[in-house]
Amino acid sequence: MKVLYEDNHIIVVNKAAGEIVQGDKTGDESLCDTMKQYLKEKYNKPGNVFVGLPHRLDRPVSGVVVLAKTSKALERLNEMFRTGAVKKIYWAISKESPLQPEGELRGWILRNESRNKSFVYNKEVKGSKEAILDYRTIAHSQNYTLIEVELKTGRHHQIRCQLSAMGCPIKGDLKYGAKRSNPDGSISLHARRVQFIHPVSKIPLSIEAPVPDDRLWQSFEENL
Repeated sequence: MKVLYEDNHIIVVNKAAGEIVQGDKTGDESLCDTMKQYLKEKYNKPGNVFVGLPHRLDRPVSGVVVLAKTSKALERLNEMFRTGAVKKIYWAISKESPLQPEGELRGWILRNESRNKSFVYNKEVKGSKEAILDYRTIAHSQNYTLIEVELKTGRHHQIRCQLSAMGCPIKGDLKYGAKRSNPDGSISLHARRVQFIHPVSKIPLSIEAPVPDDRLWQSFEENL
C-alpha cells in the first residue's frame, strides 16, 4: 500500500494485490484497518480514526483505492460512485487478444454467492444487473496483450467476467478461465486511474497508480 494523494477529506492509495480492502472471515488485516493506524500515527490522533470506503477492489487486484477521511466526503463519494461520476480506468493483461481491438461490452451479470463467481448473459435474467464497459487494446508483448478498460458499471467481478466471456481471460485468473495462476496469487488486473471532482473542494482530480513491481507489468508501462 502506497499513498498517492491525501488532503483533509480523502486519501487515495495504491493497493497491492493480496491486500483485502475490508475485513472478512479470514481475519487478515484490511486496508481500512491499515489506513486507520497510518492516520492515527501520522497525526497522533487519540481514540478512533474515521476511514470510509466508497468502493472496493477484489483481493487479487492491485491499484487505486479512494478512501474518505470525513463522513461528509464519504456520503458524497458514495453518491458519485453510485451515479458513475467517477471515471475508472483499469489495465488487464491477457494471453489472448480481442477480435476487435476496441469496443463496448454490454451484458447482464448474475452473481452466484455460494461460488463467489459471476456469470454474464446477453439478456436480462432474474436477479441479474446490467454491466457495461468500454475496452481497447493498447499494447502487445511476445505472449500477452494489454487491454485498457473503462468501467461504466461496478458489478461483482465485472471486468474478470466480461473479458473472459469475450475470450480474453485475465492472466492468473483461474476462476475465470486462465490456464495457470500467477506465482504470487494475484491476477493481472490493475486499477490504473480514477478521475473525479473532489467531493468537498470541487477541484478536478486525476490520480494514477504505478503498476505492480513485476517484469511484465513494468515492460508494458515503460513501452507505452
